[in-house]
Amino acid sequence: MTTLIESLREATAGMNAQQVLAYFMQKYRGQVALSSSLSYEDQTITQMMVQIDPCARIFTLDTGRMFPETYELLDKTCMKYKIKIEVYFPDYNKVQEMVRQHGINLFYESVELRHKCCEIRKIEPLKRALKDVSVWVSGLRREQSPTRKDMQMIEWDESDSVIKLNPLIDWTEDMVKDYVKANHIPYNKLHDKGFPSIGCQPCTRAVAPGESIRAGRWWWEDPDHRECGLHVKR
Repeated sequence: MTTLIESLREATAGMNAQQVLAYFMQKYRGQVALSSSLSYEDQTITQMMVQIDPCARIFTLDTGRMFPETYELLDKTCMKYKIKIEVYFPDYNKVQEMVRQHGINLFYESVELRHKCCEIRKIEPLKRALKDVSVWVSGLRREQSPTRKDMQMIEWDESDSVIKLNPLIDWTEDMVKDYVKANHIPYNKLHDKGFPSIGCQPCTRAVAPGESIRAGRWWWEDPDHRECGLHVKR
C-alpha cells in the first residue's frame, strides 16, 4: 500500500482541504465516509463534504455515555444540512458483560480497563461502520496532542485496511474556529464552557487556561497515551 499512498500524496500535493476532499470523493465515489465526533474539526469537514456532495456519508459513534449537548448538536446538524448522520452503537451484550464484571465506571481503575471500555464502546462499532469504506475521513490535527504530531494528511490504516484522510492535519485551532464562525457552522456549546475536546461524559472535563487541547480527556492518565485506539493504535 506504500505505493498507493505515495501516488495519492503526489496527486494531491498543494491542494487545500476542500480540494483534497473533492478529489477523494470523486475518485472513490460512494466509498468515502467521515467518522464524526461532532467536534469543531468534524463539523468543519461535514460542511465541506455536504457542499461537495449533499449525499456524502457521515457517521458517528454513540457510546451511550455522551453529553446531552452532543446529542443536541447531532440533531441540529442533521436539520441544518438536511442530512442523516448514521449512528453506530456498541454491542449491548458486550457492554452488559463488561459492566457486570468491572462496574459502570471501570475506566478509572486502570489504563487496561479504560482501553477495554473504549474497545467495546468505540473501536468495535467503528469497524462495523468502516466495513464497506475505502477512504476514512477524520478531523485529526497534528497540533492536538503529542500522539498526533507525526500524522500525515494521507495515510494507510493497517488495522482497518482503509486509506485514512486527515484534510485538516495542518490546520491550527484558530483556523478551525475562524472557519466555523465564518460559515455559521453549528458547534457543541460545551466548547464555550472550557471543553476544547469532547468525548464521553465521565472521561471529559473542562480545561484551565494554558492547558493543552487534550488535557481534559482521560486527565488521570499519562498524556503520552491518552488515546482510545481509534486513531493511534495501541
